[in-house]
Amino acid sequence: MDWHQATAAFLNYLAVERAYSPHTRKAYGRDLGEFARIYQARHDRQPAPAAVTTLDIRTYLAALYGGNDAATIARKLSSLRAFFRFLVRKGTATDNPTTGIRSPKRSKALPRALDVDDVFRLIEYPPPENQGPESQPQNARQGKQAQRRHARQLRDRAIVEVLYSSGLRVSECCHLDLDDVNTERYTAPASESPIAIVHVRGGKGDKDRQVPLGSKAVAAIADYRAERAHLHHARTGHIDAHALFVNDRGNRLGQRSVQRMVVRRVIEAGTAPATPHALRHSFATHLLDSGVDLRSIQELLGHASLASTQVYTKVSLDHLMSVYDNSHPRARRSSANRTDARLKAKAKAKASKATSKTGKTKRRPGRKRPPAPETAPSHHDDTESCK
Repeated sequence: MDWHQATAAFLNYLAVERAYSPHTRKAYGRDLGEFARIYQARHDRQPAPAAVTTLDIRTYLAALYGGNDAATIARKLSSLRAFFRFLVRKGTATDNPTTGIRSPKRSKALPRALDVDDVFRLIEYPPPENQGPESQPQNARQGKQAQRRHARQLRDRAIVEVLYSSGLRVSECCHLDLDDVNTERYTAPASESPIAIVHVRGGKGDKDRQVPLGSKAVAAIADYRAERAHLHHARTGHIDAHALFVNDRGNRLGQRSVQRMVVRRVIEAGTAPATPHALRHSFATHLLDSGVDLRSIQELLGHASLASTQVYTKVSLDHLMSVYDNSHPRARRSSANRTDARLKAKAKAKASKATSKTGKTKRRPGRKRPPAPETAPSHHDDTESCK
């Protein structure tokens, strides 16, 4: 079995027995293909699965340094480990050459979440006066263009609302169908805002889950669905009968289109840099700051392990100080006392800064300089006094 046959058998194993997603299988295939290219450039031949040595693996990893970070190198090494483990299990290779090779130490990068003000600014952009079709189009063509532009604005706002309200991955949001948003399962009282349940199909690991959708997102989706028909194909009139979010040609919206839309919206709204996945991080962080337990956040995000959710436990210092002040018996103070303490601390810091600039230390009022010690009489004086 040559390298291409072994790779094809491994990818088929990942699809059939492990039920990995197409994106994951494609990443494994890219990593194995890259190793084969580097091996061929060094040995002038394709690698034989049973002839690859530990030195070949180390040479490949050394070639990756400089152009890849530690997490990428660790992922590529993990792909080779899984591949050779599969070959050993099938009897194609006698041993695993990746055994004993340690993964590079990864830097623990924390998720970047937006604050609440930036999220609201991103969702509510553009302002109401800049939304909607033109009031008096000059002709029918301009009227249709205005309708399509208005439909795109409603679609983009609905996407941002869904990403932040439910914490979906961008791939899960793009794969939503019209029937996946259920507004009839839970009926809210007349005095409360309506809520919905989103059925996420084929999430990460090909797992399904159900997550709630807030009233703002429900209203945004309703506004978009009322204008969705204007996003049909301009010439054929085609529009996907199942996809919730469609593009200008009536086809299902892609992930890259959503990413470009969010980046463009961030620039125009003037918020902190963000991506669709940053809205997912913001969803989890803001829930944790509000007191939601990690187990519930794990279910909402669709994490297989609680360890993946624990990365959100690093909350802001202001939230920690608020929890400490309100909970610890020896730290419970009124808001007025806390304000006075903060003002005193600021005044003290300002005075210290002014003193460091002048280089002179002011005497505290009410403090007297201690008297100088008396000088002891000399031996000559004592002799004359004795005389």
